[in-house]
Amino acid sequence: MLDIKFIRENPDIVKNACRVKNFPDVVDNLLSLDVRVRELKTITQTKTAEKNKISREIPTSTDKAPLIAKSKQISEEIAADMAELAEKEAQLNDLMHRVPQIPAADAPIGPDDSANVEIRRVGTPRNFDFTPRPQWELLDMNGWWMPEKIAGICGTRVYALCGELAELELAVQTYVIQKLISKGFKYIECPSISKPQTIFNAGHFMGADLSVMNDDVFMLTDTDRCLTGTAEIVLNSLHADEILAEKELPIKYAGFSPCFRKEAGAAGRDTRGIVRVHQFNKVEQYVFCTPEQSDEMHEYLLNNLCEIMEDLELPYRVIANCTGDMGFNKVKMNDVEAWFPSENTYRELGSCSSIGQFQARRTNTRYRENATNDVKFVATLNNTGIALPRALVPIIENHQNADGSVNIPKKLQPLMGGRTKIGGKH
Repeated sequence: MLDIKFIRENPDIVKNACRVKNFPDVVDNLLSLDVRVRELKTITQTKTAEKNKISREIPTSTDKAPLIAKSKQISEEIAADMAELAEKEAQLNDLMHRVPQIPAADAPIGPDDSANVEIRRVGTPRNFDFTPRPQWELLDMNGWWMPEKIAGICGTRVYALCGELAELELAVQTYVIQKLISKGFKYIECPSISKPQTIFNAGHFMGADLSVMNDDVFMLTDTDRCLTGTAEIVLNSLHADEILAEKELPIKYAGFSPCFRKEAGAAGRDTRGIVRVHQFNKVEQYVFCTPEQSDEMHEYLLNNLCEIMEDLELPYRVIANCTGDMGFNKVKMNDVEAWFPSENTYRELGSCSSIGQFQARRTNTRYRENATNDVKFVATLNNTGIALPRALVPIIENHQNADGSVNIPKKLQPLMGGRTKIGGKH
């Protein structure tokens, strides 16, 4: 969320953020409520002071009745004012949670992903001397999954990998974790169960009503818990209500967790294969830093994912996401998209996001500045390390052979027992 003082002083900037991010403009209503809340606080304070003064006078007064009556009247007025204050504060709190983060000045302006801007391409899509198979055909012919059985047991959009491809998935995950550890990230195996408020505090949802999450989040019936859709959720709250020392920053975490998403808005999309599923595994990069370090950390996290794409020998491109595609809580966002031969296009494998102080205000995560000793909110950033099984799709499609086998990228071969390929007739 934003600082109320910033909204008061910069209403036009906030209104513009609502416009370019395609969210309802609540600024005028918010500021009107803010004025009334401050008025009511002043009124109740003044009346409480008056009531206290009368209460002190009553014991020594020769005519107590008028004072008692006046005190009772003021008490009733205070009660009414406090009731209105509670109502208005709740309304204000809800609107504060409907104001989007201010996008970076250089973020492309546009309504949706059609306005995203390609920054660069790395690697050249392979020219096959045979007709490349899509992911599901490679999975079928090599016995790397059992879609009908699993659908019958678990329902749709659920997968189970078998044999060598399951080994490859583990190798990719292990490689990425080891790479991030070597870069100074602290590895954390995160729980996939959290409190709904923890998800809300990550700033992905609008308003103060937590039920808004029901369409996207698996709630655990008859409990106060739910399943998380990314390790970011837990990592974001690790330092809630703490004051960190500036010298500790940046703090870098590599979080791994199974992830769960309803994918309610994905009806009819990616119904074949393993791109869009309810449960998947993800390694997440997450950083706490000072606001001044944020741009440097964004490029750092983005470069890490680009290096991983190159380690996996995948052609990829980097996208600058436009304001209408970057989401509610982001200052700026870059997607990294790998080449999918079966679709003859690039598709997103990870998103690097600068959140500014938006999440930190919800979690009350702060740091003490060295030079001034002032306490300020930290900035947070996140980026995918790897998301599986989605990342397996470009790996097996780009590295496939005519016989259905798949070449293993060199960086992964030590984690695959020295094998150079899987599947096919080898």
